[in-house]
Amino acid sequence: MHIVIMGCGRVGATLARSLEKRGHGVAVIDVDVEAFRRLGPDFQGLTVKGMGFDRDVLIEAGIERADGFAAVSSGDNSNIIAARVVREEFGVHNVMARIYDQGRAEVYERLGIPTVATVRWAANQVLRGLLPEGSEPVWRDPAGKVRLAQVGTDPSWVGMTVGAMQEALHVPVPFLVRFGEGLVPTASTVFQDGDLLYVAVGNDRLDEVETLLAGTPPQH
Repeated sequence: MHIVIMGCGRVGATLARSLEKRGHGVAVIDVDVEAFRRLGPDFQGLTVKGMGFDRDVLIEAGIERADGFAAVSSGDNSNIIAARVVREEFGVHNVMARIYDQGRAEVYERLGIPTVATVRWAANQVLRGLLPEGSEPVWRDPAGKVRLAQVGTDPSWVGMTVGAMQEALHVPVPFLVRFGEGLVPTASTVFQDGDLLYVAVGNDRLDEVETLLAGTPPQH
């Protein structure tokens, strides 16, 4: 995967190094070239000076071939503008924005742009949101055998009914998050672009479910 990150503060640098360590291509955008020092001498990715909502800067960073974009600069307005430009003008749907104001974060989530507010921020949360493989545990049973997890999905699952997804995965889908609001689906509920998927799964099948959702749906 190729991921573009706007902002090379502590979070952006941590995220970039984590992605590169996992074998992904990374481009980092920042207005201050001195900020790139946070990436360390071993960073092999691309660094681009400029604003993350500037079309030419985004193109130089490889946004046209990007699989994901994270706006994690220190400014709410810059982050949300960049996220919308990338999503709406370049068609990158795997977008996340860091928002300091919790109230504004909720508004933007209703517009279909996943956000992470400072009060619940961690670079790992963005990492999990960007990568199609990898789950974010929400609940575990005391014995450690079952979990409720938010799991990333390949875009090819969009348009399937929840019933068909459950049949393909052999796990229940107890709820979705759509535009920032929880939704208890029925079998006929259609999985939409931007939905966050939650599954109830045994730990022994978690890797299998993650792998299935990271690829195209199996043919029946």
